Amino acid sequence: MKNIKIFFLVLSAFSIQHNYAQVWVPDNGDGTYTNPIIHADYSDPDAVRVGDDFYMTASSFNCIPGLPILHSKDLVNWKIIGYAMTRQIPIETFDKVQHGNGVWAPSITFHNNEFYIYYPDPDFGIYMIKAKKAEGPWSEPVMVKAGLGLIDPSPLWDDDGKVYLVHAYAGSRAKIKSLITVCTMNEEGTIANNDEVMVIDGHESEGTIEGPKFYKRNNYYYIFAPAGGVSTGWQTVLRSKNVFGPYEKKKVLEQGKTAINGPHQGAWVQTQTGEDWFLHFQDKGAYGRIVHLQPMKWENDWPVMGQDFDKNGIGEPVTTFKKPNVGKKYPIETPAESDEFNVPKLGLQWQWQANAQVQWGFPTSLGYLNLFCLPTIKESNKIFEAPNLLLQKFPAEEFTTTTKVTFNTRLNGESTGLLIMGLDYSYLCLRNDNGKLYLNQKTGTFDKKIDETETAPVLISNTTIYLRVKVKKGGICSFSYSLDDKKYSPIGNDFTSKEGKWIGAKVGLFALSEKVTNDSGNVAVDWFRITK
Repeated sequence: MKNIKIFFLVLSAFSIQHNYAQVWVPDNGDGTYTNPIIHADYSDPDAVRVGDDFYMTASSFNCIPGLPILHSKDLVNWKIIGYAMTRQIPIETFDKVQHGNGVWAPSITFHNNEFYIYYPDPDFGIYMIKAKKAEGPWSEPVMVKAGLGLIDPSPLWDDDGKVYLVHAYAGSRAKIKSLITVCTMNEEGTIANNDEVMVIDGHESEGTIEGPKFYKRNNYYYIFAPAGGVSTGWQTVLRSKNVFGPYEKKKVLEQGKTAINGPHQGAWVQTQTGEDWFLHFQDKGAYGRIVHLQPMKWENDWPVMGQDFDKNGIGEPVTTFKKPNVGKKYPIETPAESDEFNVPKLGLQWQWQANAQVQWGFPTSLGYLNLFCLPTIKESNKIFEAPNLLLQKFPAEEFTTTTKVTFNTRLNGESTGLLIMGLDYSYLCLRNDNGKLYLNQKTGTFDKKIDETETAPVLISNTTIYLRVKVKKGGICSFSYSLDDKKYSPIGNDFTSKEGKWIGAKVGLFALSEKVTNDSGNVAVDWFRITK
């Protein structure tokens, strides 16, 4: 454990070496940027500018805290500044792991000096929360419109004071899909009326149209909506002089001959200097839905996104481009990844798999994170359903995660370790077996049921150990361990990571037990570092 005096007097060399990520930095430092601007799973991004500040939110599904709030000054350099949701409702539902459920594609807007987020839960309906500041505090969710399969809401406060909501439908719940409707709302934006008008049926040529975003410009109503499927689709834009249509449509962004599949839903933002930009995601399998930034302009009252490399009248995603002109230059920033646990507050990169319970663990003022070994699952091969997994998003195509832990076990069968979690999973498991510590790799694959394998256990003499996983291109993970942070020994087999339910794979920590007790063992996590 760290010497407390040294902790308060001296920052570690690692913590002062970088104040931003080592593994993915989109800002090239020469006035240009390289996509993706965030190589992490911030799916269904939406963004808004308020003064000189840009704010983004994204889907969070069952992960808590939910509805991440990211901030940028230049649309390229982003950092996490908080979450709009500390727990998900209904509480009794989301106290349990609900893979793929919960918060689907949200929208964020700024109206009447307040931030609004409308988010859908496809099993309950459309909610709204609001705040005076993006950092919060955010209000408790209000049910704006109840119903199964209502997704992807986006509000519009019109010039005449009228309020509208556009949204789509999830066929898995609503039993209808690939269509978009517009309805009216009350002035407060808290009630969406049952007066929906269908503005497009995508079955003919816009398969699986969804994710609408509502805008108004030059007396045109615009609905930006991706179609054609998450990994194979394109951006369609609808426009009309009447809010309920009829709408014209135009394809404005497609993959073409680029390597950027999708490109899927996102947000139109305008800088304070008058430039237009479009944020969207790309589905990258195990890496999740990563965020790209496209230049945008207007021609004949239609948006033109990216660059038309093949000259077919439809834009294609750019790879490297000149940064947005926001009037000033700003320092490089990236979403948080490594955590030294040197302050008594959990880093904003971390999420649990369900509503957090107070006894799962605590940050401390002593320079470490304390996680308790709790019996949240009955069998080890049910770790996929453990709510108390502390995880964060894959931050780049290639990276190395190393963590230093001290296992203060009390009971036989308690375990802790370093985990890669998705629909398939693999982890290093340090386990108390009759008073001795053993380390091995456990891997679970899904086909109708979980098939879990494990390697032969290795006896570990120390209670303090360094665990490592190296992620290579293609999401291939190699595990190793060390007793001195100098010599690392490989353990187990290479594992190919896989996306989760609507989310990318994650990396993180766990502490579990097989027995109920009144005094659980714990793991003290000294640090968790992501490097090249």
